[in-house]
Amino acid sequence: MNKLLLFASLMFVTSASYAAVQGKEVTYNANGTNLKGYIAYDDAIKGKRPGILVVHEWWGHNEYARKRARMLAERGYTALAVDMYGDGQQAHHPDDAGKFAGNLAKNTELAKARFESAYNLISKEITVDSNRIAAIGYCFGGSVVLHMARIGEPLKAVMSFHGDLGTEHPAEGGKVKARIASFTGEDDPMIPATQVAAFKQEMEKAGVTYKAVTYPTAKHSFTNPDADKYGQKFKLPLAYNAAADKASWDEGMAFLADALHVGAITKRN
Repeated sequence: MNKLLLFASLMFVTSASYAAVQGKEVTYNANGTNLKGYIAYDDAIKGKRPGILVVHEWWGHNEYARKRARMLAERGYTALAVDMYGDGQQAHHPDDAGKFAGNLAKNTELAKARFESAYNLISKEITVDSNRIAAIGYCFGGSVVLHMARIGEPLKAVMSFHGDLGTEHPAEGGKVKARIASFTGEDDPMIPATQVAAFKQEMEKAGVTYKAVTYPTAKHSFTNPDADKYGQKFKLPLAYNAAADKASWDEGMAFLADALHVGAITKRN
């Protein structure tokens, strides 16, 4: 019996150590449309910490976006995986994904309203320091967060992972408040070297503090382990690259910590 109790106690301690990162469903609103997000945070951390918005790929708010939110929570942030499409809609075919993303590309004011609604939500979270908000995005989401930085949203940092770098609204001197980082693949036909060069020129002309990293042999969607499956199923030039995924995440986390002035994480006893 004593051995059984000891084993049960050890199992409880082990489970508790993995239960620090909490996740919760949230519903918020923009222009009458319900948006369904997911907030992740570590409840063992004392005090307020920076808040990070995570904008999904063109497939919509799915488990991949939530996974990245939890990874950020493990780093000591509070993260909100946002819903840019409304009602938690997800695309299961590129045609549908293109329609969802295209609708927002054509209606930038709607995209702005939905992003700002998410920004306001995370700013009011009890665990969040509202003066330190950043945003990261993947593919479609990368383009979204870059656009928000370009138009002057009050973000401290923005990171785009394999997001389109082109824009009809280039950054203007004195308008961009965020530090910006872009991570792309050298073998990504959707983001050619000419686009990367133009992005760098745009950032420098506007006086933005930025970094643009390109990874050799990496293709589009290189951070998503499901990229190979999507690429093969729909005959798209997508491929996961574990080395580029790890390198971009590590480099991105260092960039984020520096921009948000993050020190050592203090946890409750």
